Amino acid sequence: MTAKSMNMSGRMSPRHIGRRMSPRHMGRRMSPRHELSPINARNLLESLPGSPSLRRWVTRAVGAGLAAAAYLLCLPWDLRNRPETPGAINETSPVTALGITILAVSMLSLAAYFGFRDRLGWALLLVAAPPATLMYVSFDNHPEPDAAVWPLAWGFFVLVMGAGVLAVAGFARLFRDSEA
Repeated sequence: MTAKSMNMSGRMSPRHIGRRMSPRHMGRRMSPRHELSPINARNLLESLPGSPSLRRWVTRAVGAGLAAAAYLLCLPWDLRNRPETPGAINETSPVTALGITILAVSMLSLAAYFGFRDRLGWALLLVAAPPATLMYVSFDNHPEPDAAVWPLAWGFFVLVMGAGVLAVAGFARLFRDSEA
């Protein structure tokens, strides 16, 4: 604003008040439509509890879907041990170290993202619950012929996943702004 548009008391004249509030004169202010766009980079790290409800629930649904997809892509559906060859005594697991590593990295990345953006309870539900549910369904659909130890295995893995998600989400919350 120029000195000509200011009166003696330092206030703007009524003629220039509307111009001051115009987005064209505000510098880099974005339009409201652009601020609500999910593609906007600012929205990817904005706190979810303060965002509009549609964006909040879509982000949470996408996160839960990504966690479930990571489990389905990295681990086989039937987790039972199998004989190495037909009639062999030794058994092998269908789970590979690479699959476990990729699943752990993807789940911990999602935990860090949702820990940064959302509450800890939501991070736990969105990241650890879909793989735990899929693992339960897998174990339940493929019963062991000898001893049913799958409830113990399922409980152990759920505790490990939940503890890892909570630890990483809690650590990611340390990097949030104080106002978030």
